Amino acid sequence: MKYDIIVIGSGPGGYVTAIRASQLGFKVAVIEKENLGGICLNWGCIPTKALLKSAQVYTYLKHVDDYGLKATAIDKDFGAVINRSRGVAAGMSKGVQFLMKKNKIDVINGFGKVKPGKKVVVTDAAGKATEYSANHIIIATGARSRELPNLPQDGDKVIGYREAMTLSQQPKKMIVVGSGAIGVEFAHFYNAMGTEVTIVEFLPNLVPLEDVEVSKQFERSFKKSGIKVMTQASVESVDTSGKGVKAVVKTQKGEKILEADIVLSAVGIKSNIEEIGLEDVGIVTDRDKILVNDFYQTNIPGYYAIGDVIPGPALAHVASAEGITCVEKIAGVHTDKVDYGNIPGCTYASPEIASVGLTEAKAIEEGYDVKVGKFPFSASGKAQAAGTPDGFVKVIFDAKYGEWLGCHMIGAGVTDMIAEAVVARKLETTGHEILKAIHPHPTMSEAVMEAVADAYDEVIHL
Repeated sequence: MKYDIIVIGSGPGGYVTAIRASQLGFKVAVIEKENLGGICLNWGCIPTKALLKSAQVYTYLKHVDDYGLKATAIDKDFGAVINRSRGVAAGMSKGVQFLMKKNKIDVINGFGKVKPGKKVVVTDAAGKATEYSANHIIIATGARSRELPNLPQDGDKVIGYREAMTLSQQPKKMIVVGSGAIGVEFAHFYNAMGTEVTIVEFLPNLVPLEDVEVSKQFERSFKKSGIKVMTQASVESVDTSGKGVKAVVKTQKGEKILEADIVLSAVGIKSNIEEIGLEDVGIVTDRDKILVNDFYQTNIPGYYAIGDVIPGPALAHVASAEGITCVEKIAGVHTDKVDYGNIPGCTYASPEIASVGLTEAKAIEEGYDVKVGKFPFSASGKAQAAGTPDGFVKVIFDAKYGEWLGCHMIGAGVTDMIAEAVVARKLETTGHEILKAIHPHPTMSEAVMEAVADAYDEVIHL
């Protein structure tokens, strides 16, 4: 069967790409080997947020006295929490099925492999292979949990994120290796549910890609919640021969042996580019990534790639933006390149973290004369009333032209607040324009205006 566009993979890159292509008038098919929605919807972004919501509600229930309320017999049902998460994911996957039908997109179930001549061979679960062709083939096969040689995952005692979402029993002790978004979100969830959690990070700070002030605040919050933090440390080996796990951890003060029920490896991701035919077609890769131009064309005409399989931030919203840009360019619609300097990043632990643009250190490194403002949520009426005073908003401006170089937030609900900075930077809004834009009171978002005011020595509530 011949299509205008075939998309391999139905994650937030693939299915969004397919829908936009259909809107542009193309005849489209999506190839998916598992469930529509890909890892993000079924095993990542969405079900983890359901777990974290359960953890948040449970934490609130355990602290009802703080709000002048009384409750007794507070308990949890770990199995029910896991089942709720899976139910949310299943419902969202059905939603993607509806969108495929609505947009008249053919869904082909099976493993897709690209072939020369703009063809794709799909092998279904029964082993039957069928060949399809298209004018344009877009690879959006995503990524999976990366394994370290000294930390092989057995799916039982040493696990990745998929197993962490579906454990049949809650572990009493857990070691989390890696403090990126995946690591800290699971560390927070299991700690909140009552598991004794130790997090091991190789670099000097947790969430090491964030502004250093955010990282330090985050580490304080994690320690306050009871999570044991080991930075500048690495897991050298694990022994799974006993009932639990013994991990040898190398620290600056020597080796330590940690015992736990389970080790969660959260040390990054591995692109899914093996055995999908790249070599057969001659598509160039480098360091586990498919190389593309600004509009996601590979070196072979008619073949494209987006999302986690190409260089750049491995984020769901980035994959979606790349896919839309890719098919709009194919359709001849005027479209700008994706601005990778204005990509928001969000971490959904407690406290939440959200950021966009340059950190203070990076801005100085790049030669900017900066104005920096900071407003703590402890001075926010809304945060105090909500019982969430931890954290702050930090902003960085170019002193010469007023350009908003970066925004970094840590605290309750900040992942919903960061869009203000993203839009403002897109529109080249200056600090003074933010100050003159009236923010509603009392809200958490006032902290953005107050942080900007602090940068320009006009802050009122500090």
